[in-house]
Amino acid sequence: MKHIAKKRFGQNFLTDQSVINSLVEAISPKVDDLMVEIGPGLGALTKPLLKRLTLLHVVEVDRDIISWMQNEYSKNSIQIHNADALKFDFSSLGQHLRVTGNLPYNISTPILFHLLDNISHITDMHFMLQKEVVERMVAEPSTAAYGRLSVMLQYRLQMEYLFTVPPEAFDPAPKVESAFVRCVPHTVLPYVAKDEKLFAQVVLAAFGQRRKTLRNTLKNILNDAGFEQLCIDSQLRAENLHVSDFVKITNYLTDTVSPDA
Repeated sequence: MKHIAKKRFGQNFLTDQSVINSLVEAISPKVDDLMVEIGPGLGALTKPLLKRLTLLHVVEVDRDIISWMQNEYSKNSIQIHNADALKFDFSSLGQHLRVTGNLPYNISTPILFHLLDNISHITDMHFMLQKEVVERMVAEPSTAAYGRLSVMLQYRLQMEYLFTVPPEAFDPAPKVESAFVRCVPHTVLPYVAKDEKLFAQVVLAAFGQRRKTLRNTLKNILNDAGFEQLCIDSQLRAENLHVSDFVKITNYLTDTVSPDA
């Protein structure tokens, strides 16, 4: 099939066989795994996965690709979901779900957040993403790459940067390097926010203006007495705080009714 990559879908098709082999080995699919691939494209990853799986679910929005897939694959081995991954209910597929894919770079972060909403049904995730995004995902505090994405994902996931993939491994070649990452939900959360919605709000506010101190970014929700009680220096910036610090702030706010907060 001669399929022209569609810019609106952020399509870049993986073509390098050695990279494909490395992806499959990293995923290490077992025959009865409940696996879903997001954006299968022209089957670079789909075909080798199908050699190891009894059934593969795929989520694809491009109707032209779906038409091709229906002719290319046996209906007994692949279940095609014609849907936008940002709106697809992954929990509907069942428990112990393994998720993989070469995610469209233009919507990769929203997809990651959407998958967090389904995390109780997911065993692990392996994704090809823009290298810069993966660096942000796994970043340590007090580094340039550390930000809201780092904190929100690390709260729920243990992540591992697996390897870098060059632009020439794709057709068309993207303008940036890519990377493959493994994400495994924490069996038990290392730090538990009593109000996870508030936790997300605290993290968002703290990173809202990266160059400002916490005293400024959190002034509407945390006063000087609160910082003192928490033993957190209000002159620090959000990037200096560990995930546990954001949880501490959240739980303090949850437990404390302060007229200044």
